[in-house]
Order: sequence, then C-alpha cells, then structure tokens
Amino acid sequence: MTYKIAVLSGDGIGPEIVKQARIVIEAVAKKFGHDFEFTEALVGAVAIEEVGDPYPAETHQLCMNSDAVLFGAIGHPRFDNDPSAKVRPEQGLLAMRKQLGLYANLRPVNTFKSLIHKSPLKTELVDGADFMCIRELTGGIYFGRPQGRTEDGKTAYDTCVYTADEIERIVRLGFEYAGKRRKKLTIVDKANVLASSRLWREVAQKIEPEFPDIEVEYMFVDNAAMQIITWPKRFDVMVTENMFGDILTDEASVISGSMGMLPSASIGIHTSVFEPIHGSYPQAAGKNIANPCATVLSAAMMFEYAFGMMDEGALIRKAVDESLEAGIVTEDIADGNKAYSTSEVGEWLTDFIQNA
Repeated sequence: MTYKIAVLSGDGIGPEIVKQARIVIEAVAKKFGHDFEFTEALVGAVAIEEVGDPYPAETHQLCMNSDAVLFGAIGHPRFDNDPSAKVRPEQGLLAMRKQLGLYANLRPVNTFKSLIHKSPLKTELVDGADFMCIRELTGGIYFGRPQGRTEDGKTAYDTCVYTADEIERIVRLGFEYAGKRRKKLTIVDKANVLASSRLWREVAQKIEPEFPDIEVEYMFVDNAAMQIITWPKRFDVMVTENMFGDILTDEASVISGSMGMLPSASIGIHTSVFEPIHGSYPQAAGKNIANPCATVLSAAMMFEYAFGMMDEGALIRKAVDESLEAGIVTEDIADGNKAYSTSEVGEWLTDFIQNA
C-alpha cells in the first residue's frame, strides 16, 4: 500500500526542517517496507506571494486526498509588521483547520534527560514531567463572529462562541486519552467570568459520570498557567478551549528546554496534520541552523496517529533521544559545545535509523 503525504513546508525555516523530517520518513519506510508518495503544495506567506491566497483551493484538495499532512510553519515579518494587511499567512492556518475539521490539537509535553538543564525551571520541578495538552482548534474567539472594528476605527471587537457539540467532542477526546494514560483529566476554563467557559464546565460535568475511572479536576486558566510552572508533574491530560490552549501550550514548552523539540498533531474530521509547535523563525531562514527535531518527532506522531505504526514511531523517538545523548544538536541546544547544522542532524538521524 502506498500512503499519500501532502507536504506543506510553508515559510521561514519550514522548508529546511520539513526536508529533514521527510528524509527520516523515507528511511523508516525503507527499513519497514512501506511506500510513501509525497506531494508539495503552497501555504502561508509564500502562497500569498504566488497566488494571493494563504490556503489555496488546490492545497486544500491535496490535503483532502492525502492520508496525512506534514506541515512546516507559516509567518513572515512583512505581515507581522503591517497590522492593516487584509490577507495574512495565519489566515491560511485557520482556514486549513476549519476546512479539514481539525478540531483537536495534541501537544505532548515531556522532558529529555540531556536537556533538563536547558529549562529555565528547576530540575526537580521538570524532571519526569509528562503530560498531554489537548486544545480545541476550530471554535472560540479565533473563529467567533461578529468580529471587526467600528467605522471610526477606534473600537475593535472579537466574539468567543462555542456550541455544546463542539465542547462535547473535545472533552470526550480528553477523557479517552486520560484513560490511555494515568487516568487524570484537567479541564481548564474561566467559568467564574466567561459564559462560554460556564458552558464548557456544564457539558464536561454531564459527561464525567460516563468515565468513573478518570479523576477529573476543573481549573481556572490563570491557576493552570501558574501550576504548569510551579508543579508541572501534577498534570496528565489537560483539555481546554482554543485561545487558552494556544497560550498554555507555548508556556509549557519551556519545560522541555526548547520549543525546537516539541511536536504536535491536529486531528479531526478529515486528514490529520502533523507539525512542530514553533513558528517560522524567519531570522534563521536559509541558514541551515534550525532545529529539525520537533518536525521529526511530528513525523513520529504521524506514523502512530495516522497510520497506527507504533514501532516506526518508537524508532524515530529513539533516534532523536540518541542524537541528544551524542550531542548531535543544533545551536539552540548546543550549550557552547559544537553545533551541528539542520541537515547534519537530519543525516545523523537517518543513518541511525538505517543502521538500527
């Protein structure tokens, strides 16, 4: 069987890191006897420049016809520094999530023994931290209407909208993942202030009796932000709404010591998307210095979540762990030691897989 992968490299360092993930996938495919067909498409700022649309119809059709999407990053300073721009790269990401029905973003947060010292948090706080953040991805304030500005331009407004059905499907996913892990679920909201959060809590409380073996706690988002930093090992699975999840997962990235090490999977109704959590890092674009490991680990999640190939995913994780132990790392985590290029790290991972 041939598996079809849509490759959306995007902007900034996207093409460089995706290239390394792709050669790792090809090495795994050769070792295990799989066939993969890669097709590239435009997304983000580069798509705006080429066709005027950050998520062209052709790109969407390719994603719909593929078995998985390997995604790099989007964003460009030209748009970041122009608040009046009517078309923005990030609109392509939101459109992709909405049109593919990617309602759940899975972000594992864990530590790497050789990188614990890189975390700004004390070693005793982060050593052994291991939890899953599940972020609702297609509702909330990022998609709510009405949205805009008044005619005089002096007032702007966004609307946070959630339906009970949207909440139920993501909360159920949280319960299911907690059941596969340490059976503890933290539901994060702001129910003391927001009507949408009170609906979240109401729906979750109705579902809770169906999962009597899961320990459930409800936590306000401001408290969750503090607890992630002061006691990260207390969490197992965390589920929350779109904007809260966006903020909390970036905060949680400091636990590992580098955003360049954290992967993610966006799953839902149609084709799933696998991408690193970091941005396009335009300052490093074309310099061959970006850390490819988050994208490579996203490929590991692709093997596991999209194809059910657990051994293949485990081999990729082992390769990344071994590269860290051997010091084959890029400048962001080199710690004054020799820094390897993006492509050198990719080649080392590929060689390890081939010889494993």
